[in-house]
Amino acid sequence: MTTTRTILASTAAAALILAAGSAAAQSKTLYVGMNGGNFEKTFTQAVFPDFEKANDVKIVVVPGGSADILAKATAAKDKPQMHVMFLDDGVMVRAVGAGLCEKLKPSPELGAVLPSTRMKDDMAVGIDLGMTGLAYNKKMFDEKGWAAPTSWMDLADPKFKGKVVFQSASASSFGLHAFLMFNRIQGGTEKNVEPGFSKFRDIIGGNVLEFIPSSAKISEMVQTGDAAIFPLTPTAVATLKEKGIPVEYAQPKEGSVVLMVAQCVIANNSEPALAQKLAAYLLSAEAQSKALAAGNIVPSNPAAKATTPEAEQKLAAFHTNMKTAVNLDWDAINEKRPEWNSRWNKMIER
Repeated sequence: MTTTRTILASTAAAALILAAGSAAAQSKTLYVGMNGGNFEKTFTQAVFPDFEKANDVKIVVVPGGSADILAKATAAKDKPQMHVMFLDDGVMVRAVGAGLCEKLKPSPELGAVLPSTRMKDDMAVGIDLGMTGLAYNKKMFDEKGWAAPTSWMDLADPKFKGKVVFQSASASSFGLHAFLMFNRIQGGTEKNVEPGFSKFRDIIGGNVLEFIPSSAKISEMVQTGDAAIFPLTPTAVATLKEKGIPVEYAQPKEGSVVLMVAQCVIANNSEPALAQKLAAYLLSAEAQSKALAAGNIVPSNPAAKATTPEAEQKLAAFHTNMKTAVNLDWDAINEKRPEWNSRWNKMIER
């Protein structure tokens, strides 16, 4: 009897193990390329879990800046390693042009987003709305009795000599945006950047303490008192403030620069249906409300709700600043970007 029970128990256990193994084998993994830091934390902790549970899938973030993610996607174009990627809008235009994205399938979620966030032919769509303006070290400004900045040209103010931190225009959208706004103020356009290149070093360059490849060092440089003023987004400022870093956002009178983070489903990926399903979910009011609450990710779906008075206030301020925000000519930028990067590295950061 005991032997029979033992055999039955063993058989049952083996069946459970086989079932568990079968279930594990059916679980799939989606790889999403996106910015690390706040983006990665927000989506992995607050947005992805519900989708993972509902679809028996594991989502793994491949972290990196837009240029890094684009390079990874380009290198693996014939056999994609990622399924969905988030890129800054200008970089996304390049990705679409290179055939790295597939058209988003029609869905109620895609139909619900702001029309202006749907990129040409629905090859990509905005997932986070933002703008690059100016940010400043409020503690330093208060101690010095300085008024908040009001113009991009405040970066050239002699009182900020050795206190301006500027992201590299060859590596960062923030740095490129600030450079192109300076170029416009000097009489240039995205099709004519000679005024910017000929004058930047003399007018702003002398104030720059350091050209940084990304904004990751800014929190440290504010806390050590090295950074007074720098290009940044309201979302990044809000995230730093939540960590106790004394920074504030300032909208330049010439306008901020529209910065949209867009998502696309990578062409020829190994899980096209599931990747499309994830992309649609990330546009839903439910997902975007969570991203707003957890990480100040500004929704492209107007049905997304702010869950606190603070979030509502941030959203209202964002929409006010968007009224004077500037759209750049990305076709002109991308046509000349490699040449600009080379000039920037040789002329400005040398």
